[in-house]
Amino acid sequence: MNEIRFRLNIAAHEYEAYYAGIAKNVIVPMKNGRNLQFPASNLRPYFRHDGVHGEFVLRFDENNKLIELVKLED
Repeated sequence: MNEIRFRLNIAAHEYEAYYAGIAKNVIVPMKNGRNLQFPASNLRPYFRHDGVHGEFVLRFDENNKLIELVKLED
């Protein structure tokens, strides 16, 4: 199993497009110049009144299929 750690700071008004299903994927620019892309629906459990904020770990298999997205404790 592989994993990538990253930080998100998405304000509530920015997340509305994801929550409404208008935007299907979240694209996170990584430090190595590549982009991490995953379905926005995976962030729904972490949405709060002020948006989605914090450090996350995305775990995926050898075929790059998402296994889980976990928010690390603040």
